[in-house]
Amino acid sequence: MSPAVLDRATVAPRARTEDLGTAPGPEIPEPIFGATDRRRGFIVGVVLTLIAIVTRFWDLTHPTDDGTPVFDEKHYVPQGWQALTGGGWIEDNPAYGLVVHPPVGKWMLAIGEAMFGYGPMGWRFTAAVSGVIIVLAIYLTVRRMSRSTLIGALAGIFAICDGVLFVQSRMGMLDIFQALFVVLAFAALIADRDQMRARMHRAYVEGRMHLSPLGPRLGFRWYRFTAGVMLGLACGTKWSGMYFVVFFTLMSLGFDLAARKAYHVRKPYKGVLARDLVPSGASLAVLPVTMYLAFFAVWFRAETSVYRYVVGTEVGVDGTFSWVPAAIRSFWYYETGILEFHSGLTNAAGNHHPWESKPWTWPMALRPMLYAISYGPDQCGGGDCIRAQMLIGTPALWWLALPMLVWALWRTIFRRDWRYAAVLVGYGAAILPWFFSIDRQMYFFYATAMAPFLVMGLALVCGDVLSSAGRDRLSTTRLIAVLGVALYVGLVVTNFAFHWPILTGVPISNDLWNMQLWLPSWT
Repeated sequence: MSPAVLDRATVAPRARTEDLGTAPGPEIPEPIFGATDRRRGFIVGVVLTLIAIVTRFWDLTHPTDDGTPVFDEKHYVPQGWQALTGGGWIEDNPAYGLVVHPPVGKWMLAIGEAMFGYGPMGWRFTAAVSGVIIVLAIYLTVRRMSRSTLIGALAGIFAICDGVLFVQSRMGMLDIFQALFVVLAFAALIADRDQMRARMHRAYVEGRMHLSPLGPRLGFRWYRFTAGVMLGLACGTKWSGMYFVVFFTLMSLGFDLAARKAYHVRKPYKGVLARDLVPSGASLAVLPVTMYLAFFAVWFRAETSVYRYVVGTEVGVDGTFSWVPAAIRSFWYYETGILEFHSGLTNAAGNHHPWESKPWTWPMALRPMLYAISYGPDQCGGGDCIRAQMLIGTPALWWLALPMLVWALWRTIFRRDWRYAAVLVGYGAAILPWFFSIDRQMYFFYATAMAPFLVMGLALVCGDVLSSAGRDRLSTTRLIAVLGVALYVGLVVTNFAFHWPILTGVPISNDLWNMQLWLPSWT
């Protein structure tokens, strides 16, 4: 993304240096970072969190498959239990199947299982907690980006009402954990952007800006370091976390370059290369990779880890790399096996699933996932009830994805709106890399990491609608804008409530079931 795009603070006005009591000079950004109504912001955050808790934990133990996990829970829930009870915090039994993901997500499942045992609450507790944290993080991040508690609250409401984030928060799978770590990494980088501009502003006011043509040194950046930790956890959950490592590292460097240009550093590009590139790479690229390897320390330590001793059986003892320690060669076998599994899971190889989908269908949620379905003894309208749980993106949100993306691109290119640029970076990291392996078997739940950036973008669009109407509260234009946004929020909430039965597996009649399926591709 163009550094100039990441430069403009679109909500805060700009100030001149004479406003700061210094000599007149070129314009610099006004030092306003985040919304200022802290008390109201805190109250709104508490309310949104409580609503998220109620929705995520309501009847969390259903549905099940006769008391057992449903869909891909059947892979990861037992692996989490194996990590918890096997004595080494790592899988040691390949018979559990599909040991093809790093351990962090399964450790997250194991935490809930340690607290509540091997049952539905144990399988899904940490997923529900993660879903609640995601809602709060989205609210706080958009509030900071927009400098508005109202716009942040809209993002929080959209996150609560999104069917993808909601259902994945109630499943013992891995994707919600990756989405959590990605959102927290993104939030940390947005906070880092503000903090670095505050330091840059202080250096400007103190007259230190031009002591070097490269600009000032900005010191250690804890938010950026935190983002690196979160990215490491994302990679330790699923390999696709590496996409965010690349995209977020470039975004952070773009923020740095834009900040140096905004404060008129004489050589901003060289300043980024000399002062920001190496530290950013260390925090956002090297640290996640190091953490990923560190997560497997338990694998090296345990005597019974899956594939721990394959040298002499699956791997020969002779050959070009016979000098490499057996433990390293076994680990290489394990990791390359994961790569071979994923790369071989293609349609061309005969791998098909009735609910698979391709990434071009994800933005509008055209092909959802059926997680569970049963025909119970309940009586609904004189007949058997249907209990079904589907992963469906709330249409009032997802069906506006393409207009939102077009608007975001326009704002990014022609208005240099850094907020939309950042949202596009996150959204792009979640979807664009999948187009390079299009023959691979894919599912809509891969789009879980897209959902946070979708709701962020839609909330920013609502903010633009309100801000375009002016500040006169009694003007007709303002009233129409407020009414339009209010009606849209009401539509989102109503849409979410309407689909509640098939998001949670509530028993419904066959007629209501047919009413829930809005598109032929949903069946």
